[in-house]
Amino acid sequence: MAPIRMIDIAVNFTDGMFKGIYNGKQHHVSDIATVLSRAWNAGVDRIIVTGGSLEESKEALAIAETDGRLFCTVGVHPTRCKVVAIGECGLDYDRLHFCPPEVQKKYFEKQFELAYATKLPMFLHMRAAAEDFCEIMERNINKFTGGVSHSFTGSAEDRDKLLSFHNMYIGVNGCSLKMAENLDAVRGIPVERMMIETDSPYCEIKSTHAGINFVKSLWPSKKKEKYDKECLVKGRNEPCLVLQVLEVIAGCKGITDIDLFSATLYQNTCRVFFPHDLDAAADALLAGRNESQ
Repeated sequence: MAPIRMIDIAVNFTDGMFKGIYNGKQHHVSDIATVLSRAWNAGVDRIIVTGGSLEESKEALAIAETDGRLFCTVGVHPTRCKVVAIGECGLDYDRLHFCPPEVQKKYFEKQFELAYATKLPMFLHMRAAAEDFCEIMERNINKFTGGVSHSFTGSAEDRDKLLSFHNMYIGVNGCSLKMAENLDAVRGIPVERMMIETDSPYCEIKSTHAGINFVKSLWPSKKKEKYDKECLVKGRNEPCLVLQVLEVIAGCKGITDIDLFSATLYQNTCRVFFPHDLDAAADALLAGRNESQ
């Protein structure tokens, strides 16, 4: 197999931390270029930059246009070739202080109309809202070509509800791997229905996480007050660390052929977001090898 190639499907490059701003205070220069260099060197092949609002979507698109390996999601009027999905959209009942459930449900429903009009897949968010989320998905299943429910932190039951939709994939990051019950839920996601992400600068894998012993790849880090471009910033996740997500999932699922595993996830991601790059020969080979395991 070829060397590990990964696609990080969720990076919040619009967040102030990538501009060196933490809690409103400037600690270091904007360092997206440095962060990208680390990612490419770690085996990251492409990154999808996410936006959660109109302004963030515009900024995500502008960032994506600076590098051929960056792409983005948007919530409105996706007309540029760098846009690969409608999103981020969905339901989050852990953050009702931002928006009540009825308003969330109303506009989540409307976003399927945008996906239908553009024929783009959907980049979805579901937190503490599985019942309403899946009910809306069921009503709109024929309006979108496919999608991923990213940053999955739900139960095994939530996982199975998502997997019941034939065109739905599940995105896994550090927040998906915190506790033993999280690992149990992730073990039950078939590799052919999974994608990986960092959701950086959030959702890093911490030393207290249940799967930390499966992490093999490490980078030096320093506090933001002692910023060093050769090091990660302590407490700030970044795309190179998607390799750790790959390692933890492989470890908890007992996967020994990590090259095959990464290639399968890569093809999954291309199938949804980059179908023009889908390698049919590789797809057939991977299908045969996965079935034989």
